[in-house]
Amino acid sequence: MIKITLPDGSVREYVQNSTPMDVAKSISEGLARNVISASFNNTTVETTTPLTTDGTLTLYTWNDIEGKKAFWHSTSHVLAQALEELYPGIKLTIGPAIDNGFYYDVDFNGHTISEKDLPNIEKKILDIARGKHEYKMRSASKAEALEYYKNQDNQYKVELIENLEDGTITFCDHDTFTDLCRGGHIPNTGIIKAVKLLSIAGAYWRGDEKNKQLTRVYGISFPKQKDLTEYLELLEEAKKRDHRKLGKELELFTFSQKVGQGLPLWLPKGAALRERLENFLKKAQKKAGYEQVVSPHIGQKELYVTSGHYEKYGADSFQPIKTPNEGEEFLLKPMNCPHHCEIYNSRPWSYKELPKRYAEFGTVYRYEQSGELHGLTRVRGFTQDDAHIFCTPDQLDSEFKNVIDLVLYVFGSLGFENFTAQVSLRDPENPTKYIGSNENWEKAETAIINAAKEKGLNFVIETGEAAFYGPKLDFMVKDALGRSWQLGTIQVDYNLPERFDLWYKGNDNELHRPVMIHRAPFGSMERFVAILLEHTGGNFPLWLMPEQAIILSLSEKYEKYAEKVLNLLENHEIRALVDNRNETIGKKIREAETKKVPFMLIVGENEEREGTISVRRHGQGDLGTLTIEAFAEIINKEVQSSLKQFK
Repeated sequence: MIKITLPDGSVREYVQNSTPMDVAKSISEGLARNVISASFNNTTVETTTPLTTDGTLTLYTWNDIEGKKAFWHSTSHVLAQALEELYPGIKLTIGPAIDNGFYYDVDFNGHTISEKDLPNIEKKILDIARGKHEYKMRSASKAEALEYYKNQDNQYKVELIENLEDGTITFCDHDTFTDLCRGGHIPNTGIIKAVKLLSIAGAYWRGDEKNKQLTRVYGISFPKQKDLTEYLELLEEAKKRDHRKLGKELELFTFSQKVGQGLPLWLPKGAALRERLENFLKKAQKKAGYEQVVSPHIGQKELYVTSGHYEKYGADSFQPIKTPNEGEEFLLKPMNCPHHCEIYNSRPWSYKELPKRYAEFGTVYRYEQSGELHGLTRVRGFTQDDAHIFCTPDQLDSEFKNVIDLVLYVFGSLGFENFTAQVSLRDPENPTKYIGSNENWEKAETAIINAAKEKGLNFVIETGEAAFYGPKLDFMVKDALGRSWQLGTIQVDYNLPERFDLWYKGNDNELHRPVMIHRAPFGSMERFVAILLEHTGGNFPLWLMPEQAIILSLSEKYEKYAEKVLNLLENHEIRALVDNRNETIGKKIREAETKKVPFMLIVGENEEREGTISVRRHGQGDLGTLTIEAFAEIINKEVQSSLKQFK
């Protein structure tokens, strides 16, 4: 007999070699019908995997993230089978699950494929799925695996296998199809009821531009047709909210091939939006005791060698800038933290003067591959709302919790209410990815977990997601369409203070290392604006809108009154503009609606005579006739209710 511990802490005994599906059946037939994946002792297993030892078992359904991953990964196998049958001689590479669906990278080896071929491939996938073929895992020696793919002339799989250890190699079989795979599948193909292939894109093998470009086929699948229908409707709404489309319509930003890929140009309205966001955070930071600093856009290569950034990212970043002086090299700034360490290091400190909180809206540069660039969410030059706190170990807990409060204030003021905190820890199996001692890592990880607990955050722990210099607390925010984004991060760092030899004098008159907290509530201004655009559909909170109102005159006779209304609104600190064009009022209203201006103020003979305005609300219609003072009160109340004061 073996003892199986379930997520609720209960322990049940089973005959050795029982499977996760046997455990599910023993709990309830309903659970067994819905279980599609499992993990045993934190390792992904099949629902048919024999359990031979005591351990902890988690069963996943479609409602679990891990269940969806298994579902989508399993569908990628069926996609691969369908492609092999429709296009003989192709070479398969990898086909993982992603956040929403799956993809498979394929060398089509002379075949051509386009978007118009996708419906036929979908039909083939569903034909295969209806066969209810079981997914079966089996082990293979390295020699057997290499021979199998050499016979298929598949150099991609051969390369993957050559990097694997003998004894760790497994294949997955279903129907007539075989694929190199680590596991994590649904019981059989029949569970796949609905499939949509979404797009085709180019992708370099192993993400390296020097390698051959493959064809990536993206798709998504569901256990019910109804789920797919709802997803496609959501996808259509997402297209309407695409920040690239809205950014163009609202005249916020643009890109230029002459300036360079991934380097956004902010137009006047976008620049004003950014400025309001910056001022909003600067005001809260000032209350929280931050001091503003400014650092240059470049630094000597040695600075980033000291910090460790060059070792970790130098090969994939912008290459060094050489000067006329032999051996002198500079780098475009990839991070602000090394500069802030040197600002701290500019003078000696006493424990009585700590914490020091340095904040900067600092622009940094990273060479993202062209295929990975995407609007404002993935760029090569971006501005971080960066701050670094240098504190004593005793101050770490309170400082970390104060930063959490600041992040929550930002989210609350901008309408991000649905979020989960993610505690990102190092991967104990891969220590070479990180710098610093085990002792410092353990202290930092414990501090973050304790702070998250004490603040009552809904948080999950993700192993292997830490920064190379320390663990972090990331905020995963769900937008209006239910999509999850990483916004806001707080990191604890014992390592950079050591690498930069930072000190303060303690109350024992001895020198001590400060602890460093990295934090950025927005993350990057570019990515934050993109996500905010898509979350709100361009209908920003009223306090943030480029124009809160537009004054529409019925004819040129009322232009002077329109200007008078504009001046009165400016006295109430309301942002407005006048549309005096010789167009019909209907056209002016339609264009104001398209530009998502919150309020349309119509002025004509009656309004001029009575000193009033006729008010329309974007998306709602007429609100009636109001005095300027009454309208200003509506605006100010709405702004105050959404933009609470930071305490």
